[in-house]
Amino acid sequence: MSPDKITMFVGKGGVGKTTCAAATALHYASNGSRTLALTTDATPSLRHIFEISGDLREASVNSSLDVSELGEAEVRQMWDARFGHEVYEVFNSFVAVNYDEFLEFMTSVLPGLGEEFMVDYIREMRLKGAYETIVWDTAPLGQTLALLGTPALLEKHLRLAPRIYSRLKSGRQSRETVLDILRRWEKLSALNMDFLRREVKFVLVTIPEALAVAQLEGIFGEFDRYGLKVQQIVVNNVIKETDSSFLKSRALQQEQYLKIIHGKYSNLMIIELPLFPYEIKGAARLQEVAQILFK
Repeated sequence: MSPDKITMFVGKGGVGKTTCAAATALHYASNGSRTLALTTDATPSLRHIFEISGDLREASVNSSLDVSELGEAEVRQMWDARFGHEVYEVFNSFVAVNYDEFLEFMTSVLPGLGEEFMVDYIREMRLKGAYETIVWDTAPLGQTLALLGTPALLEKHLRLAPRIYSRLKSGRQSRETVLDILRRWEKLSALNMDFLRREVKFVLVTIPEALAVAQLEGIFGEFDRYGLKVQQIVVNNVIKETDSSFLKSRALQQEQYLKIIHGKYSNLMIIELPLFPYEIKGAARLQEVAQILFK
């Protein structure tokens, strides 16, 4: 089976997205595809799962697999490269504020700004062709879905504010008004949304518990709202061995939630990952997970 060019693992925190992403990346790399495993989680654990020592954000697992952990500093660099200084140039013409304060304001006041530029970064990585496959371990679901609202936010903003922004002075270097710059950003947002729709495979990771199952309907509704489709569900931590009364009780509890998942989402591929009796880290353990994901 040929690898998906870009796979995005989504889900709430603590359900096992990083484990699934790492196992998927290792599987593709082991089958000869030049692969990048990328995480945009604020508390990344990819390097830990692959047992990579040191504190570098980028490392190689083997000749076919690289790991990259992108954090706040990288997001700010992306913002700088695209819009930061030219937007600041315009705002600074009538508001006295230093650039660091301005940058902090922009990255905190606009929901999804960081994730938006993560999407753009991955899109550009794909265009450069350095990797045949990119496996993306996202931040917890609420933070990732924030990026989906960015284009709509900008559209509303641009519709309501043109009379104000069109009167602002243009930058000394770019000679663009803030409105022109934001329109350019809106085009970039639309480009990135099209990229998500066309080229990214979305895999939803969940667990067979009441809260996680209750959240699924809202998650699918949010994806449908933006024309994005989840192609696969991975149900993690499913109890398969019931050799104690405790495990039997938990397995019975899980059974009702598994029935709901399989019933409501029977049109999707659903894979159950067992609850392993040990921590999943290192190539050998990740291969165990991959064998189930790709059986």
